[in-house]
Amino acid sequence: MVVFDKPNALRDVPLHYCPGCTHGIVHRLVAEVIDELQIEGRTIGVAPVGCAVMAYDYFNCDMIEAAHGRAPAVATGVKRALPQNIVFTYQGDGDLASIGMAETVHSAARNENITIIFINNAIYGMTGGQMAPTSLPGQITQTSPYGRKVEDCGYPVKVCEMLSQLDGPEYITRVAVNNVKNVKNAKKAIKKAFENQVNGKGFSLVEVVSTCPTNWGLTPQDALKWVDEKMIPYYPLGVYKDRSNTEVK
Repeated sequence: MVVFDKPNALRDVPLHYCPGCTHGIVHRLVAEVIDELQIEGRTIGVAPVGCAVMAYDYFNCDMIEAAHGRAPAVATGVKRALPQNIVFTYQGDGDLASIGMAETVHSAARNENITIIFINNAIYGMTGGQMAPTSLPGQITQTSPYGRKVEDCGYPVKVCEMLSQLDGPEYITRVAVNNVKNVKNAKKAIKKAFENQVNGKGFSLVEVVSTCPTNWGLTPQDALKWVDEKMIPYYPLGVYKDRSNTEVK
């Protein structure tokens, strides 16, 4: 009896991600949800510029490559042109919360019926470890070697807290994938986000607090601990907006 297998929506190819990176876990969760909802044939993904730039190689659905930060705008166009299709973006914090912040905010404000998977690892990964909009106060990066100074760089952008204040979006939540319990909760959130689109409810964003052992300068094991000890206290997990549930942060 098979109790664990590769999702059909995930291609059987090697991933290019660094050892200990949790992108692979999130890819699998997205693929499992696509399988369970039986939407692979009508799903269109939008890949970002960043570590997931080659996500089109990994998912067994139609994929589009967007310019840096423009994935929500591309997804909006695709969804409006093909409303019967299920459209999702998969973006990192540099892509979504920096150059793509306007596209993110306005697609949420319009309650576009799309799904956004947002990876927050508090750093620019693909380009070498520069400080990102989500880098923590005091965090050492390639462009903040003495730690992020809020008096010079401001405070990190808390995407879920910000978007939850808008009237438009249907569902805003933050999850993590650093242990089994959190992975299970992350899958539930991702599935709900896709179900919202299937049911025509509107804009859903799932923020996933993730690791970047290479650019954090940590082992994979220590990176998972850093998520618990540093990331989650600053970025609390939970549902920040859900029109179908009034018990939110």
